[in-house]
Amino acid sequence: MSREKIVVLDFGSQYAHLIAKRFRMLGYYSEIALPSAGLEAFENAKGIVFSGGPSSVYDEKIPEFNSEILNLDIPVLGLCYGHYIVQLGYNGKVGKGEVGEFGFATLRFADGVGGADSKCPLFKGIEGEQQVWMSHQDTVFQMGDGFEMVGNTKDCPFAATQNLAKKRFSLQFHCEVKDTPCGNQIFQNFADFCGMQKNWDQDTVLNIILENIKKDADGRNVLLFLSGGVDSTITFALLNKALGQDRVLGLHIDNGFMRKNESHNVAEAYRKFGFTNFIVEDASESFLKAIAGLTDPQKKRMAVGENFITVRNEVTARQNLDDSWLLAQGTLYPDIIESGGTKNSHTIKTHHNRVAGIQELIAKGLIIEPIRDLYKDEVRAIGKKLGLSDELVMRHPFPGPGLSINVLCNDGKPDAKNEEELPLAQKELDEIKLDMFCEKCQAGLKRSVLPVRSVGVQGDFRTYRFPALLTFADEGNGFYHFPDKREKIEACSSTITNAAKYINRTCIKLYQKPGIADSDLKIQEGYCDRRRLDQLREVDNIVLTELHKSGWYDKIFQHLTIDLPYASSADHATFVLRPVISEDVMTARFAMLPKDLLETIVHKIAELPFVDALYFDATNKPPATFGWE
Repeated sequence: MSREKIVVLDFGSQYAHLIAKRFRMLGYYSEIALPSAGLEAFENAKGIVFSGGPSSVYDEKIPEFNSEILNLDIPVLGLCYGHYIVQLGYNGKVGKGEVGEFGFATLRFADGVGGADSKCPLFKGIEGEQQVWMSHQDTVFQMGDGFEMVGNTKDCPFAATQNLAKKRFSLQFHCEVKDTPCGNQIFQNFADFCGMQKNWDQDTVLNIILENIKKDADGRNVLLFLSGGVDSTITFALLNKALGQDRVLGLHIDNGFMRKNESHNVAEAYRKFGFTNFIVEDASESFLKAIAGLTDPQKKRMAVGENFITVRNEVTARQNLDDSWLLAQGTLYPDIIESGGTKNSHTIKTHHNRVAGIQELIAKGLIIEPIRDLYKDEVRAIGKKLGLSDELVMRHPFPGPGLSINVLCNDGKPDAKNEEELPLAQKELDEIKLDMFCEKCQAGLKRSVLPVRSVGVQGDFRTYRFPALLTFADEGNGFYHFPDKREKIEACSSTITNAAKYINRTCIKLYQKPGIADSDLKIQEGYCDRRRLDQLREVDNIVLTELHKSGWYDKIFQHLTIDLPYASSADHATFVLRPVISEDVMTARFAMLPKDLLETIVHKIAELPFVDALYFDATNKPPATFGWE
């Protein structure tokens, strides 16, 4: 018997599968379909959601859309790009807005909207102005026939619209992300409007995963790379539960990119839980050789991913494992999306689990990925259901390439594009009005642009732009003032990245070694080698140690320490602190650490002789990704 469902049309957004996940978490079965799907895909559908997407509706190449879907007598909710599709379907007008919105905005309801008697069913039980999450450059200039405005923001006059006669709703903002706090209520209200009954729960998900493992393994044994992170650990536990330890082998590879003492700690944690079917392999020299001399982030990721295959082949031969063994991976859905893994999506980064060698194995049916349709919070919930300890389940994410993707590299040669665009970035930064800080902070504020590029995501597109650096008052001995109001820092960061064409991050200077002037800091030739990794390990260990001691490790989602080849000499470096808070990985806010904790961390890092400067990355996602590569 077919299950009633909410169908999510994937226009290529990073958030398409997150929408489906939200409905499932609320207890409603949901499926993904292409916007070009035939009407048969909507059998038993109680509602349809149009996702966002990276395209502009007026681009030459846009996702193919079956307009007959709008003729179905099924409620439709359009989000962001889907908002435009709904409006255009009823003769509305869409174009590039004067101002883009990336990050937080305040939604104001129209008269009669909100509360128990809301004239808009989506906002029933939701009171007052609401924080919403925006990521768009286009805008609706004229609503479609029969639509009315039910909500707006400062820069978006038609942020929420409805046509009750047609059962059509469209929203400019992303209600599927946690940073739109009322988002779940909106989805619940939509499900109620659709007459959908609850038909999905976590026990069902776990049972499906275990059954799929048995089916996909089909009697074969499974080898799994164990990074020690949450995803691979829970995948390991799932495989063991479904197949038994005799049919599963975990391989923890010390690839040289681990945190300080990481491999030892991982092995101890596994043994403590009762895992005996794993081995540890020191392959650090092999991996360091594979990325030697590389500076391009994508090439580094691919080299790491391909070398995993090389090491896997060497280990399987040494362990006398025949070709019947499958390779398992702890791939999450965000990894697939950000690698351009859906038909209409753009590549934000190349994930090590999606390099050519892995793709070939997938095509041959030799890869098994039990949690590929899940997100981090779902995976953690599954881990707890399996009885894993918080020590294993609640660890900060640590990807397969490890610290290698936190070491930015440069060949030391002049970059014509940088030389051309850096002055343009500085000019636009100087022209942005920043008046959100107190008079004292404002007086000493200096702005500059760092001569490195980092990856970001804006409007579902991958960007590769410069970070802005804000420097406040010098407090002596190389330490600088850090504003204590999160909302002011966040407003400043968003103002810069929303207005700037060449900038996708905002950083704040925490420390600069006394005696080193700004002019002394230059791009140095530097690669991801053991020396730089050891330096990064020391800085990273200070941060994580203090986070654990203060209890803040469990309060944030992840901390990344970034090593920049921007220093007074080639053997020195500048480091960036990147603490983030997130529940779904697709969006994040920078974590505002307590003043005393941040000061302790900064002062301890400043004692390291190779540290020339230290910055704090105060950028949300979007417009910036978690890491810099």
